[in-house]
Order: sequence, then C-alpha cells, then structure tokens
Amino acid sequence: MASQQDGPVTTSIRTTLTELLKPEALEIINDSAKHAHHSAMRGVDSKETHFRVNVVSEAFNGKSTMQRHRLIYGALSKDFEAGLHALSLNTKTPAEVAKASEA
Repeated sequence: MASQQDGPVTTSIRTTLTELLKPEALEIINDSAKHAHHSAMRGVDSKETHFRVNVVSEAFNGKSTMQRHRLIYGALSKDFEAGLHALSLNTKTPAEVAKASEA
C-alpha cells in the first residue's frame, strides 16, 4: 500500500515490483536519511537513495537468492540510473514464509 509520503523513487519501485512480481507482500523502507552523511552522498539532493525492500512472491519459486536479486536489480535499472544508490533485499516465497512461521 502506498503512503501519502511516498516520493517518486518509492512509487517507481512499488509500481515496478508490483507489476513484475505480483507480490503477496511488499514493504519498502526508505533508509536514505541513515546514509546521508556518507561521502558518496555528498552533493546528492535526493532523499530517496537507500532502501530496504521485503517482498514475498510466487515469482521467486525455483530461483536462488542471487537470481531473485538480479531479477529485481534488472527491473529497477532505470531507477539506479536516476539516482537510486542501494537496495537491501529480503526475498521470500509464500512457502518460505509459512515454513519460517512454523518454526
């Protein structure tokens, strides 16, 4: 669900991943403020550069973690070109989530 405070990068990530993955759950956390002091961020005006993304999707069935991450990074390539700097990804299938909740 989109927040009224979502910026253009957050909105783009949400739209792209929703269309690509048809997720059961999608959480996008903007961590940019935690990284604003890093030297690589000097002179960067964007408040949307670093994100944590938690996504649960059947589209990950049969894919390794690396394949899942490559799928997402590829889908968001234009966002990276536009200033997105870093993603921390947690990618699970519904079965993996169910199994973890049983433990």
